[in-house]
Amino acid sequence: MKKVLSGIQPSGQLTLGNYIGAMQNFVKLQETEECFFMVVDLHAITVPQEPEMLREQSESVAALFIAAGIDPAKANIFVQSHVRAHAELGWILTTLTGMGELERMTQFKDKSAGKESVGAGLFVYPSLMAADILVYNADLVPVGDDQKQHLELTRDLANRFNSRFGDYFTIPEPYIPKVGARIMSLDDASKKMSKSNPNVGSFIALLDEPSVIRKKISRATTDSGREVKYDPANKPEISNLITIYSHCANLSIAEVEARYEGQGYGPFKKDLAEHVVNVLEPLQQKYKSIRESGEIHEILKQGAARASELADRTLADVKEKMGFLVPRG
Repeated sequence: MKKVLSGIQPSGQLTLGNYIGAMQNFVKLQETEECFFMVVDLHAITVPQEPEMLREQSESVAALFIAAGIDPAKANIFVQSHVRAHAELGWILTTLTGMGELERMTQFKDKSAGKESVGAGLFVYPSLMAADILVYNADLVPVGDDQKQHLELTRDLANRFNSRFGDYFTIPEPYIPKVGARIMSLDDASKKMSKSNPNVGSFIALLDEPSVIRKKISRATTDSGREVKYDPANKPEISNLITIYSHCANLSIAEVEARYEGQGYGPFKKDLAEHVVNVLEPLQQKYKSIRESGEIHEILKQGAARASELADRTLADVKEKMGFLVPRG
């Protein structure tokens, strides 16, 4: 079995894009691989967070993992800060990372643009992301296109460590599904659907009420014309909606096109909304049950304990190879 590592930040509401692009793949991967899925709260604090909201969102994201179908008996579900080796290995890898490498990170440039003050954590967090991956010697990392640069840095750091201190780290590979890996915004198909978008109409949150989902889809931007045709280059808006339809209705792109041939956008968007509602309502019911039961805390405790066993061994090996004095007695 290969080791798989991925995480989602507890900032903002998780979206349909997170579900289709990431969480559905997590559910598939847990059947064949050894999986580590975490709530990355240490990454979240690279920008200011309200304490109560951070706590609430961390628990909410973990519960949504399970509601989406991730099974705690098959995968390790935990909160990043509950496994202390992440932060310590993150610091160690920061000392192996060049300033120039971090300055070239496009996400830092995007997130810091126009801001008067930027925290150092935002600058160095790619080194922490590398630690998240390498502390488990992960083989596969499900990433979107916007994270591929960070994974390349992780690979570079693993090779750098191996060349200096002896072969140890696995060189991770990206896991990028061919279809549905990048769901775009409902108001602009040139941008990824994002929970951080200030326009709430641009995304469908996993916990949106059915009436809200229907309204958002009815108002979703479409291209000129009325043909329901998948053509990302010339019809990016409707192509994005077709992708969503394909995943929620479990139909191929061609089947969706055939179903709405000659019907126009109206019937298509109405049916799309119902398919999205049908997918999310059971998830929302399971989420509510998990939160009300309080079982999420025990699940996270057990997940962190299992993850810590492996992470602590990795950290100890790394420190020994680098020449740290090992405590005795």
